[in-house]
Amino acid sequence: MKNLGILLSGRGSNFEAIAKNVASGKIRDAGIAIVISNRADAGGLAKARELGIESLVLPSKGKPREDHDREVVTALQQRKVDLVCLAGYMRLLSPWFVKQFPHRILNIHPSLLPAFPGLEAQEQAIAYGVKVAGCTVHFVDEELDHGPIIVQKAISVPDDDDEKTLAARILEQEHSAYSEAIDLVLNRECRIVGRKFVAAPQMQK
Repeated sequence: MKNLGILLSGRGSNFEAIAKNVASGKIRDAGIAIVISNRADAGGLAKARELGIESLVLPSKGKPREDHDREVVTALQQRKVDLVCLAGYMRLLSPWFVKQFPHRILNIHPSLLPAFPGLEAQEQAIAYGVKVAGCTVHFVDEELDHGPIIVQKAISVPDDDDEKTLAARILEQEHSAYSEAIDLVLNRECRIVGRKFVAAPQMQK
């Protein structure tokens, strides 16, 4: 059984999808050991408590980034977390944090990276008039929305789409993409070749 650590700052809809897929077995041989937020008012914390999952608030306001990161890493290590999943965690991790979990931190972003990194990805996509958008699950490295890509889901963008309708449809894809990526990383032999994530073929049962 592998332990997941979830970091979130908001409502936690991706966390809820992960928890559901852990419970159903779509994410195999895994459990959520801890949900951590830097915000006491994060909706995802209430959902964690409702599901009986340990939750922890580690406020970040007014603290140097690395001091806060050390608190979070300590909490994750105490619970023997194997994979860290950022689920709407609105903080950049320090290079020190990333080094504590090499190729063991995942993030999901609402664009087809490397297009539209950073904030307001859906707004950028509409502004550019893209015909295809989507989401990306990737490993976290020292740069913003930059690490090797694990899973991407694409959707078409009709002419009458706006930022809100596009964001809602991308979010639906996020909920399946994130769980798919977690299961892949935990249960398949994987390697990184340059910037490319390569998973071994699925073993036939």
